[in-house]
Amino acid sequence: MEISHESDMNEGQLSDLVARVRDAIRRRWLTLLLVAAAIFGISVVLVLLLTPQYQSVARIRIDPSRNPLANSPQAQSEALSPEALETEVSTLSSVAVATDVATRLRLENDPEFTKGIGESGAVLSLPDRRAAVANALLQKLSVGRDKLTYILNVKFTSRDSLKSARIANAFAESYISTKSGSKLGTAERQSEWFKRRLDAVGNEVRDADARVAQYRAQAGIVQGSTGGSGGGTITDQQVGPLSSQIATARSDAAAARANLAAAEGQISRGGQDAVSEVLSSPVIGDLRRQRTEILRNMGEVQARYGERHPESVRVRDQLASIDSQLKEETARVIGSLRATASAAEARSNSLSGSMNQLESQQATNTRNAVLAESLEREATAKRALFDRMSQMSLESTQTAQGSFAQAEIVDRALPPPSPTSPNKPLLFALALIVALGAGTGTIAVQEMLVTGLRTTEDVETQLGVPVLAAIPKVPKTTNPANLLLERPTSLFAESLRIARAAILGVRSAKPPQVIAITSALPSEGKTTTALSFARTLAVNNAKTLLIECDVRRAAMRFSVGTPATTAGIVEVLHGEAAVEQAITPGDVPGLDHLLVLAPYFSSEDLFGGGNFERLLAGLRQKYEHIVLDLPPLVGLADGRFLAVLADATALAVKWDSTPAAAASSAISWLRSDGANLVGVLYTMVDSSAEAIGGLYYSKKYSSYYQQA
Repeated sequence: MEISHESDMNEGQLSDLVARVRDAIRRRWLTLLLVAAAIFGISVVLVLLLTPQYQSVARIRIDPSRNPLANSPQAQSEALSPEALETEVSTLSSVAVATDVATRLRLENDPEFTKGIGESGAVLSLPDRRAAVANALLQKLSVGRDKLTYILNVKFTSRDSLKSARIANAFAESYISTKSGSKLGTAERQSEWFKRRLDAVGNEVRDADARVAQYRAQAGIVQGSTGGSGGGTITDQQVGPLSSQIATARSDAAAARANLAAAEGQISRGGQDAVSEVLSSPVIGDLRRQRTEILRNMGEVQARYGERHPESVRVRDQLASIDSQLKEETARVIGSLRATASAAEARSNSLSGSMNQLESQQATNTRNAVLAESLEREATAKRALFDRMSQMSLESTQTAQGSFAQAEIVDRALPPPSPTSPNKPLLFALALIVALGAGTGTIAVQEMLVTGLRTTEDVETQLGVPVLAAIPKVPKTTNPANLLLERPTSLFAESLRIARAAILGVRSAKPPQVIAITSALPSEGKTTTALSFARTLAVNNAKTLLIECDVRRAAMRFSVGTPATTAGIVEVLHGEAAVEQAITPGDVPGLDHLLVLAPYFSSEDLFGGGNFERLLAGLRQKYEHIVLDLPPLVGLADGRFLAVLADATALAVKWDSTPAAAASSAISWLRSDGANLVGVLYTMVDSSAEAIGGLYYSKKYSSYYQQA
C-alpha cells in the first residue's frame, strides 16, 4: 500500500510538472518562437557563409612480405607491429614529406596555404617559405590506419576539389619515393663497400695461400708431417713412410691437375655445372636456388602480362644479374682449383726435395711445422671471411639492382563531387535544436524570474486565504465589463457568477451587503472586476449600488461613459451636493453608480470624520448590495479605512503578476485592521491555465461556454 501511494505521488508530481511546462509554453509561445527564429536565422546565415571544404582520400598498402631477400617462409610471412605502422604514419605526415609535396606542386605561392606568411614584413627565402607552406599542409592532412589492416588512409582537405585530390596523391607518391629512395641508396652504398672489401679480402686469401705453399716448399714440410701422434720427421719415419707420402702427394697433385683440367674442359665446352667444386659451393647453390625462383616467377609474370610488360622486363633483368653472378662465382671456384693444384704440385716437389734433405733438416723440421700450421690457419680464416663477404655482397647487389617496393598506392584520390564539410543538413538540425533550446531556456528564465501567483495552491500556501474565483483575461480590444452583458454565457461571465456565489454564499442566511474589492498594487484589474461584479449582482435581480472610492485615479468613468450629473462622491462628501444628485443609473436594470467625476488629489481625510460611514449607513437602507471600488492598499491609506466599513472584502490579485510579498502585506494589513477578508479574486488569468480546480478552464468545459 505504501509503495502504491508513493507511486501515485510520483505520477502526480510528474503530471503537475508536465502541466506547468505546457502552461508556460502556452503563455510564452510567442517569446519561444521569436527567440528560436532569431537564433535559427543567425545560425543558418553563419552556416551558409562557411567555406565548403573537400576531402580526398588516397590509400597506401604496407606489405612486409614483399621482401626480395626473404629466404624462408618465416621471413615471407613477416608481420608489422602496431608500433611499426605508427612509425610509417609519422613518416608520412612528417615535415620532410610535406616540404617535398610543396616543392613538387609549387605551392609556395598558393593563397590557401600562404595566408599569414610574411605578414610581419620579413622577406622569407624560398626554402623558408616552403617550410611554412609544409606546416600549413600538415594542418589539413590526416593519416591513419584503416581498422586493423595494413592500409594507410591519406586524407587531405582543401577548398578546391581537384586540389584536395592532387595533394593527397602527392603525399602518397612522395612517401613511397622517399621510402624507396632511402633504402635503395643504402643498399647501393653497402654494395659498393662490399665489392671493395671483397677485392681486398680476395687478395689477402691468395697471398695467404701463396705464403703457405711457399713456406712449406721452402721448409720441406708436407701435409700430415706435423701435429698428431703419428707425425714426425723424415728421418724418424725412414725412407719407406716418406716414399709413401711422396706417392700420396704426387697422387694428390695429379688429382688436382686432373680436376683442374676437367674443370677447364667443362668450362671451354660451357658445362660448368659438371664441376664438383662448383656443385659443392654454398654460394653457387644459393644463386641457383634464387635463379630457379626467378625463372618460376618469370613464367608466371610473362603468362600474366606478356614479354613486354615492365614487370617481365624487370624479372629478365634479375635473371641476367643472377647468371652474371654465377659466372663470377664459378670463375672464383676455378681459381681456387688452380691454387689447389699449384699447392699440391708444390707439396709433391717439396716432399721430393725433403727426401734428399731429411738428415740435414731433422733439427729444424719441428719449428717449421708449427709455423706452417699457423700460416694454414690464417689462410683458412681468410677463405671463410671471403666466402661470407661474397654472400653479403651478393645480397646487397640484388637489393641495389632489383628493389621491390614494400609500399604501394592501392587507391588514388579522386576529386569529391560534393563538399565533405560543412554538413549543412546536420548543422541546420543542430541549429534548430540550439534555437529551440535557447527559446526554451529564455522562457524558463522568465518563468523563474516571475514572482507572481499562479495556482490555487500558491494562494492558499503563501497567503493563507482561499481563491474565490479566477477571472479570465479577455482581448485588449474588448471591454471586459461589456463582455458580461454582450455574452452572458461566456467564460468571463461565468467566472463572475462563481465569484458572486463564493462571496454571498450559496446558503448564507444573511449575505454581506457592503462588498469591497481592492488590490495590493495598481493595474491589477480591480476596477473592472468591481464593475463586472456589480453588474452580475444587478443581473440577478438585486438592487445594487457601485461606489467608486479610488478618487485619485477616477477610472470608472471610462468604462461606463461620462455620467449625466454634475456631482460625484467627492462633492457629496464635501457637502456640496446631495447623494441623490450624484447617483446615476447604470446600463443594467437595478444598478446605480456613485462615481468620481475627475481625479481628486488632496491631503485631507476625505473618507474620515464619519461622513462616509454615515453616507454608507443611509445607502444600506436603499440598496440590497453595495459594491465599493477601493484604491490599492500599498502606498494609500484610504483603502484600509474603507475595507473596515465593508461587510466583506475581496482582494484582487493579478494572475502571474502580483508579487506574493505585496499580496501578503495587503492581507496582513486587512487582518490587523479588522476587515473581513473573504478571499482572493484572480484577475486576468490565462484561459489555458488551471488556476482554480483546473477543469473550469480546460477544454473539457469548452462546450459550456459557447460565445453567444
